[in-house]
Amino acid sequence: MAIVMLCVILLALCSSAEAQQANKISRIGLLSNLSASNTTAWEQAFRHGLSELGWIEGKNITIEYRYSSGRNERLRELAAQLVHLKVDVIVTSISPETEAAKNATKKIPIVMASVGDPVGSGFVVSLAHPGGNITGLTNLAPQLSGKRLELLKETVPNLTRVAVIWDPDTPISSLAWKESHAPARALGLQLYSMEVRSANEFDEAFANATRARVGAVSIGPNTPVAGNQKRVAEVAVKYRLASIWQLSEFIDVGGLMAYGPDRSDLFRRAAAYVDKILKGRMPADLPVEQPTKFEFAINLKTAKQIGLTIPPNVLARADRVIK
Repeated sequence: MAIVMLCVILLALCSSAEAQQANKISRIGLLSNLSASNTTAWEQAFRHGLSELGWIEGKNITIEYRYSSGRNERLRELAAQLVHLKVDVIVTSISPETEAAKNATKKIPIVMASVGDPVGSGFVVSLAHPGGNITGLTNLAPQLSGKRLELLKETVPNLTRVAVIWDPDTPISSLAWKESHAPARALGLQLYSMEVRSANEFDEAFANATRARVGAVSIGPNTPVAGNQKRVAEVAVKYRLASIWQLSEFIDVGGLMAYGPDRSDLFRRAAAYVDKILKGRMPADLPVEQPTKFEFAINLKTAKQIGLTIPPNVLARADRVIK
């Protein structure tokens, strides 16, 4: 009889524990240096990825959204807020957010969705063995610098000189600038350095580039640009310069062309990391993955504004066209 009673008690305890686990609502912190309006597509992809894995916002997860709206100096404060809330995992996008989250906690798992150089930035020991509380996906942004120059060469008639906007204070931006030199030489292009450390330098930088007779501008991963895409696109149009960006979303605010990883797909895949972590896996044991989908986008409205005709062979390769 005693054995039967013990079994009943153990069964009741197990059922209670399972019920508590089933009813637990996990808390996810999402940290962005952009505004909510700039991240809608990516966040939808992230939530969709979570729902496919059984995580529904408002049912078994809550998401704490924090946006710095281009003010990187606020990221530290916002990351601290998420730590204070004791979220179960923090999701970031690019390097500034990941750096802020890393400085805020060594315990809470961090999933980066689109960092350009996680090893060089010191976020992980290696892609195969992250080694700490950070893992996720890299966007391979620097290695794509040559492809963007190639597309500019094919698009702009008689192009010989290209300006590259980069921020010396941002490691991934500096790497992208270095990665541009070899392909530029192979394409017969001269590079003009447009160093920009803050948003108030864009007008002067473009004016100087125009005086230097550049024919186009390549805009890679760049912290000052991150929260000021529309302004940069407008200045490029003002000086009638063809521009190519690293993310297709940036043509929606007036950029001419963009080639790079599909960031919505990266955010969707980031959900799989969150799923594994919420189920008990450690970030140190989850290898960093690379992008598998890339997108080439063209804004024909912007082309018309600067008096440029996109060659048919280039237009035919676009995955998305704004007319």
